Amino acid sequence: MRLHALQHVPFEGVGAIAAWAADRGHTLAVTHLYAGETPPPAGEYDLLVVMGGPMGVYDEQDHPWLAGEKKAIEAAVAGDKAVLGICLGAQLVSVVLGGAVTRNPVPEIGWFKVTMTPEGQAEPVLAGLPESFYAFHWHGDTFAIPPGAVHAASSAACANQAFVYKGKVIGLQFHLESTPATMQNLIKHCAADVALPGPTVHHPKQMHAGREAFKDIKVYLFGLLDALAANGN
Repeated sequence: MRLHALQHVPFEGVGAIAAWAADRGHTLAVTHLYAGETPPPAGEYDLLVVMGGPMGVYDEQDHPWLAGEKKAIEAAVAGDKAVLGICLGAQLVSVVLGGAVTRNPVPEIGWFKVTMTPEGQAEPVLAGLPESFYAFHWHGDTFAIPPGAVHAASSAACANQAFVYKGKVIGLQFHLESTPATMQNLIKHCAADVALPGPTVHHPKQMHAGREAFKDIKVYLFGLLDALAANGN
């Protein structure tokens, strides 16, 4: 299977997705949008992964490549490709599908519980996710559930944590791909976001204290990607 990722900043890469691709024998290519690279045509991949990033979905004046990225996501959906959007990536997918992105009532950064909706639990592509689990979060914005999509998960601080569109396009506000290294990169490069810890913003020490959860979310990620890969073929 041909996997392609869209990356928005140097410090927020594919994380454990690379381990899944290697383990399953799939190819993985990455478009570094911040470096001026352009996404390939939809015919060149089977599964598109849209990564996170500190910019907003509407920041095209500062990041002109966002316009071309949205067209690439639109082409992937139109081409019946499997798509996984993560954090900013999920917000971009929502906008492409007719949703909107706004500020979340509070930032959500650190390890917080995600709860599946009954509709989300009924989605075959999400069958590997438990009803409730801890995931890693780092966001200030939130997406609307796009028209025609299933509202699949929520958290105490953010009502819209996941959606599924036509069984093979998934948006996750949370991070299952995170590893200790990618978490440390965010702590280093987005330090201002955690300057004032609070109920929904963990101190880096709290984040590191939750490192045991990386083993669980890796299992959830692999199951989700296996299901997406099956739907993408």
